[in-house]
Amino acid sequence: MTRPLEKFTAEHLIKAYALGIFPMAESADAESLFWVDPEYRGILPLKGFHVPARLARTVRKDTFDVRVDLDFPGMMRACAKARTERPSTWINREIIDLYTELHERGLAHSVECWRDGTLAGGLYGVALGGAFFGESMVSFERDASKVALVHLVARLKLGGYVLLDTQFVTDHLRQFGVIEIPKERYQKLLEQALTTPADFFALPRHAGGQRVLQSISQTS
Repeated sequence: MTRPLEKFTAEHLIKAYALGIFPMAESADAESLFWVDPEYRGILPLKGFHVPARLARTVRKDTFDVRVDLDFPGMMRACAKARTERPSTWINREIIDLYTELHERGLAHSVECWRDGTLAGGLYGVALGGAFFGESMVSFERDASKVALVHLVARLKLGGYVLLDTQFVTDHLRQFGVIEIPKERYQKLLEQALTTPADFFALPRHAGGQRVLQSISQTS
């Protein structure tokens, strides 16, 4: 279900997430946004999160230099880029500006995978209370977005978060245990999460892979 959106501010964005809705654009070139209010929502349960053995080896070896909030706008621009497998995205200029403002307020974060000074992939999202709303992820090298997700989950679990909202369910996310729940159940989880204190930086900004995997196993 969508609702048309005429004028949009960062304050609207914060209130929208607290209500369980979020904005999108028809394309990267679109000049307007619209509200999305799904009847079913994708979430990734943090308890029992399992890292596949091959991916765990990649994380442990620190194949990528994983950083938090090193270049949030750059991470958004990377997610907005058209690629062969995704010729159009929903991230336009207005969305980049608005979420960058949230980042400057400490309410949006990126987890970035770098190699030799080049962004290899990562993700970004919004953090309110004990909820993290994953917005978009991208890989320019194999496993980059997966490694970023593992680092994100470790950070959320250690920081006391109780809800990781993926918005939708994709085959890429399903392998990590993402499930789809009805809006009514999601609203209850969201209400609880918004009143839960959490710390996105309970894990250091530059945590190594071994520390990340230990954090996941110790908090499962």
